[in-house]
Amino acid sequence: MARKASGSGQTSAEKLSKPPVPQREIRRAQIDMDFDDQSLLVPLYGQFDANLVQVENRLGVFISARGDKLHIEGPEDSVARARDVIQALYDRLAMGQDLDSGAIESVIAMSNEPTLDGIVSGKSDGPPIMIRTRRKTIVPRSASQVGYMHQLARDDVIFALGPAGTGKTYVAVAQAVSQLITGSVQRLILSRPAVEAGERLGFLPGDMKDKVDPYLRPLYDALYDCMPPEQVERRLASGEIEIAPIAFMRGRTLADSFIILDEAQNTTREQMKMFLTRFGQNSRMVVCGDPKQVDIPGGDRMSGLADAVGRLEGVDGIAVTRFTAADVVRHPIVGRIVEAYEGPDA
Repeated sequence: MARKASGSGQTSAEKLSKPPVPQREIRRAQIDMDFDDQSLLVPLYGQFDANLVQVENRLGVFISARGDKLHIEGPEDSVARARDVIQALYDRLAMGQDLDSGAIESVIAMSNEPTLDGIVSGKSDGPPIMIRTRRKTIVPRSASQVGYMHQLARDDVIFALGPAGTGKTYVAVAQAVSQLITGSVQRLILSRPAVEAGERLGFLPGDMKDKVDPYLRPLYDALYDCMPPEQVERRLASGEIEIAPIAFMRGRTLADSFIILDEAQNTTREQMKMFLTRFGQNSRMVVCGDPKQVDIPGGDRMSGLADAVGRLEGVDGIAVTRFTAADVVRHPIVGRIVEAYEGPDA
């Protein structure tokens, strides 16, 4: 015999059922944009409108181009972001900067940061954040790089921590080259620990320069990207630019210099203390490294980078920037690789 209904006249199934939760209505919008300088439209749109397609795919909007006018349709928030992104790309071209897929990706990522509205949309009252070198102009490509660039222009000692591909060393070298060109420092000193990976330096062919150059190659690459090769060679020969392993820093006082230590996670505490105390008058020092990539022989020695940040963070004149996988500015797949290795199972 069937169960009797309750006094309310509802069956058990009826009592358990709940009305569906109303979904938040997605408001749609459409806007039109037009541009004064039609000569910038070809690089703005990209070959076969590739740049516009990249913005469409990332933000979920539809963009149609007719001459100097753009029409954007889609969800209201996405349309607003797409407008700001395209305006920022146009402003970059107007300032003489080139666009590539990486630059577009970085502007899209930064458009989601409310505090960066002035930078992204080009409406900031202050001067744009950039570093000018002889070969190119470097602008922020992630939210963290904005604060990092401010620190490089302001603070005496900067620690830059984070994974590969976030621009820690590259942006620091660009700032150093810019200050060397303008004469605000007299020397550029680039260093890193020569940590061996299964081979002894003594068994490598050549003189000392030949032995240590492979460890310092990333610093050379950044230099040549910021200065013409003949200027790099001339300044290396004159001593205005010095590239050396950290062991060569002992006993020196580095005044009127911009000093960069790369791969600092592979220094010992003693090496880090020695390096930091080389700081001289009218100098700036940047210490870059990834605390999760320590290769110090022995495995049980504490990284000098972690020790120094723990001791010095908060000290007046010392700044710390921490980059994450979200700040990777190489190919987007590099960010996904970093996230996979730093996940809960890492």
